[in-house]
Amino acid sequence: MVLGAIVLDSNDSETLSDFYASLLGWTKERYSPEWVIVKSDDGAGTPLVFQETAKYERPVWPAQTGGQQQMLHLDFYVDSVDAGVEHAINCGATLSEVQLERDWKVLLDPAGHPFCILPNKAPE
Repeated sequence: MVLGAIVLDSNDSETLSDFYASLLGWTKERYSPEWVIVKSDDGAGTPLVFQETAKYERPVWPAQTGGQQQMLHLDFYVDSVDAGVEHAINCGATLSEVQLERDWKVLLDPAGHPFCILPNKAPE
C-alpha cells in the first residue's frame, strides 16, 4: 500500500491550493470544478489535493467544545523556523495566537487548517 495523496477540504479550493503551491514551490493543476492537485515538478513528496465543499466549516484551533475540530495537521521541516514562518505568512498563513513550544510554530492556512513549522531535524 502506498499513500497517494493528502486531501484537504475547504470552501475555496482555488485559494487554498494557491497557498500551498506558493508555500511549497509546487505546481497546481485543476482537474475538475471542485478538485485541485498541488505536486512537485519532480514527483517527489506526497501530493496535496484540495476538495471544495459547500458546507465546509473552518476548524477551531486550539480545540474548543462545540467548535469544528481539526481533522489533521501538516508538519513542515525547515532550516530556519523564523524564515519558514515569514515565508508562510507571506504566502497567506496566519500565526496562531496559541503556541505550544518555543522551538516550532503553529500557523493556520487560509481555510483555518493548522500546520506546524519545525526545525529541519528528525522527530525525536
